[in-house]
Amino acid sequence: MSNESENNQESTIPTVSEDSNTLGDIRINHSVVASIVRLAALEVAGVAAVGGGFVDGIAEIFSKKGDERGVRVDEDEVGDYQIEIRVILRFGVELAAVGTEIQQRIAEQVEKMTSKSVARVNVVIDGVRTTEEEKEQNDEWTGEAHVD
Repeated sequence: MSNESENNQESTIPTVSEDSNTLGDIRINHSVVASIVRLAALEVAGVAAVGGGFVDGIAEIFSKKGDERGVRVDEDEVGDYQIEIRVILRFGVELAAVGTEIQQRIAEQVEKMTSKSVARVNVVIDGVRTTEEEKEQNDEWTGEAHVD
């Protein structure tokens, strides 16, 4: 990975007026935007997880791909955000409808919180999970044993 791409992990927010220029720039690290994306997606009904399961999460921690737990944030040539998010949805939901709602929610929250435009939100649905599978995932994560 080149230094140029490492240095491009934050974006400058356009200033509101000439007066605010005197104080300096405001930069938002892409990991902060990724956190906003993740939280916005988890607010959508039907989303079970962002970034896959526990094992996938461990692999992502040690990967150098730039994915931060299932979310990738880039900027296009004009500085608008391009976002990709990987999700697991709940079994029984209408996948396309939930995917569209995820896109809208992410764009709305990121634009509101960063004052920057979102050009694109790609949603990758990696799987579906039943309520029972979610409970097992949570038990594995917390180390609790599931006893019937």
